[in-house]
Amino acid sequence: MLTKLSKWLHKMAKGWIILLIIGLFVVLVNLPVADPDLISKSLDGQFGYSPEQAFSAIKTYGEDGREQMVWIHFADFILIIVYTSMFCLAISWLFQRSFDPESKAQRMNLVPLLGGLFDVMENIWITILLVAHPAEPKFVAWLATIFTTGKYILGIPIFLLLIIGIVRFLTIKLKRSNSEK
Repeated sequence: MLTKLSKWLHKMAKGWIILLIIGLFVVLVNLPVADPDLISKSLDGQFGYSPEQAFSAIKTYGEDGREQMVWIHFADFILIIVYTSMFCLAISWLFQRSFDPESKAQRMNLVPLLGGLFDVMENIWITILLVAHPAEPKFVAWLATIFTTGKYILGIPIFLLLIIGIVRFLTIKLKRSNSEK
């Protein structure tokens, strides 16, 4: 199943589709969807918070802020789909041009899916915390912080894959250019 998904992503990895998704991503992240002060306190923007810090932050949102944050986390699913697609397709496009078609490296285009999954799970746990307030389920708060931290940590291999793809792509282009001279 994963091999089929990887191959489908390779098939969809066309320059114009990637540019379209990048444009959509830029538009979505710049939409004024909520109070900037509220967004700056959002748990999904913090790295490694404790349950006590999570409960404290949620308390500061106020009733209206908590309701708004629930809707923001639901809307965030769209952004997750967009940025996950963007990274999967960009890695696919680069690796198609940088590695042998039969190389296992071609399946590295699936790594962003794991990052997207962590982001989805983070949103689910944070939404449960928001809805459960004033209850303070510590286990759920720990799950939220684990998935938030995991989301950020998974950004490292995703960006490394992009860098590897870019460097290999440029190296191959340069070698071809030099051999044609």
